[in-house]
Amino acid sequence: MFFKQFHIFLRCLLLSIIGFGSSLNAQTIPVGFSHLNNYLRDQQLLQDTSNSINSFCILPLSASSSRTKFQPYYTDSLSQNHDLMKLNFREPKIKNFHLGLSPLQVQTIFNSDHPYGWNDGPMIPAKGLQAYFSGGLYASWGPLDVQFQPEIVLAANPSFDGFSTQHYDVISARYYDFYNQIDLPERFGSDPFGDAYWGQSHLLLNFKNISFGFSTENLWWGPGIRNSLLMTNTAPGIKHFTLYSQKPIQTGIGSFEGEIIAGWPQTSRFGVLTPERNYFNNPLYIPKPSTKRYLSGFVLTWQPKWVKGLFLGLERSMQLYGVEQSRFPKDYLPLFSPFQALNADESLVKKQQMGALFFRWVWKEEQAEIYGEWGRHQQNQSIRNTLLVPSRNRAYVFGLRKLFPKAHQQYLKLNIEVSQLNETNIEDILNLNSWYINSHITAGYTNMGQAIGAGIGPGSNFQQVSFSWNKGIKQIGISAERLLHNDDLYYYFFHDSYDFRRHWYDLSLKAFGTWEYQNVLFNASAMATRSYNYGWYLKQNPGDPYFVNGLNKFNLQVQLGASYRF
Repeated sequence: MFFKQFHIFLRCLLLSIIGFGSSLNAQTIPVGFSHLNNYLRDQQLLQDTSNSINSFCILPLSASSSRTKFQPYYTDSLSQNHDLMKLNFREPKIKNFHLGLSPLQVQTIFNSDHPYGWNDGPMIPAKGLQAYFSGGLYASWGPLDVQFQPEIVLAANPSFDGFSTQHYDVISARYYDFYNQIDLPERFGSDPFGDAYWGQSHLLLNFKNISFGFSTENLWWGPGIRNSLLMTNTAPGIKHFTLYSQKPIQTGIGSFEGEIIAGWPQTSRFGVLTPERNYFNNPLYIPKPSTKRYLSGFVLTWQPKWVKGLFLGLERSMQLYGVEQSRFPKDYLPLFSPFQALNADESLVKKQQMGALFFRWVWKEEQAEIYGEWGRHQQNQSIRNTLLVPSRNRAYVFGLRKLFPKAHQQYLKLNIEVSQLNETNIEDILNLNSWYINSHITAGYTNMGQAIGAGIGPGSNFQQVSFSWNKGIKQIGISAERLLHNDDLYYYFFHDSYDFRRHWYDLSLKAFGTWEYQNVLFNASAMATRSYNYGWYLKQNPGDPYFVNGLNKFNLQVQLGASYRF
């Protein structure tokens, strides 16, 4: 199946090279610039635009597939009042050379009690105040595109109440059983945090509507808005080579989009807990190896011409240590490596593999869409076993969006999304067989201490409902969400005590808004979160009734940000 899809993709690339003759601009709209990405996705539901055949399942978007050639950050409402080709910025007078400035971005987050949030790029899970800064420039000269957009993060990173020291020692030991197999530190050290990153930068060569090069940009694969299984912007961008289609490639059977990557995730310098714990005077923390990891993956979408608005896709990723890459191309591209071990030699190679199928169906007449993603993370599973027990090792994301157009280009938007990552088989849980963790690649599916995939983390479930008023890129709305923290770990903790009272879950209510004033785009939000059984902890004294209150906490998160678009 994967070989067949790969051959289709290569044929589509060849058709695009033959069929298109104009050079395209490869400036990208970063995944973290979600206000504009969501605006463009809404416009696809509201009207027939150049984005009609764009799946919005492979991000970042190229400027050529979304807006004008040189100014992708402006919406229609603003571009009508500005001559985008006569900006107050002088380019060097070199033939076929163009130079521009990326938006200056400032974003702040404040958590009053403990960390909360994801999909924020290099920003870390931390209490207190932290700030994000980004800006840069973009240049193109013939087929060469350079985008330099570094990022800086500064965080106060004060101490907070984390995993309770009052847990029984055996529970602490089981906590380390799990998090010694993934690089997700509870706290990023005990000092204020500061770091700089290459950010949303790339160096690309373009031929027709195909781009190849090196990038440190965040990627997003799949139709989800709050979560996606394989690629999100929860962690900093991975250094990677990329080959992708800048815009949908039209063929006789529909349009295709795709991307192939090969990159190198990094391991953080932090442990599991701060400070670390012991068990019978023996340290529980096992440091992650310094061996370099190699991550490859691909995503392919197809919009069949016979079903208007339907997008079908598949994606896959593979991770292993670089020193174990001995077979070409199986150890370099997941396109050529089967999920199931075919022989003894195949099973000796320690890989972390995940794959998913997804769809997005746009109903323009109803100004609505539904979408879903279903994936598995096990390697040595036969097709027969997969079909017999489809719920084992699975995860999924499902959502729907509905727009209600009003007068004067205004509309209301309803969005519902659910994500399920917890395992359904107790045998898998007791064997620590969860999404994103791995007994051999003990940094797991992470980059710099944060998840590459869904930001809710392994074993977690999430539900959200949001409602907003929108006009262009402006919006004001509210959302309610529920997060069930790592239920795989909960069952691993208490499977032998049958204590079903300690599920750690958060209930949150959020107000948010985005506003546009001339060249500046403002955003703000305030979220109140009530955490129940925080850290899976409750204390029961002798004589107390069986059902007692756990450790409950309240967190207020406030976000403020602004982007200046040149």
